[in-house]
Amino acid sequence: VQLQASGGGLVQAGGSLRLSCGVSGSYFTIKVMGWYRQAPGKLRELVASVDNRQTFSYADSMNGRFIISGDFAKRTVDLEMNSLKPEDTAVYYCHANMFSTMTAINGDHWGQGTQVTVSS
Repeated sequence: VQLQASGGGLVQAGGSLRLSCGVSGSYFTIKVMGWYRQAPGKLRELVASVDNRQTFSYADSMNGRFIISGDFAKRTVDLEMNSLKPEDTAVYYCHANMFSTMTAINGDHWGQGTQVTVSS
């Protein structure tokens, strides 16, 4: 199983970025996909997630600025980030919770992380 994220970069405050993540591999069913972030000196935190019933969850601090979309057939999850603030600067990680059809075990899988830097 591999999660490949892309779309990070440098943007000015008030700008927008879109992150994308694709999941590859075999013998699993994706239950939840989402994005987490980790700023320097801080714990990794949930940004947003979507499950395979299209139930969405957002961190309160996103205040409607971020929009997550998940396509479970294509195994992709995108994060549209608007009105970015310097405090949004972090490494953003793609995440998927999957059920292995080989082992019958749920597991968490992570992408490699993509840097988002918002300048003031």
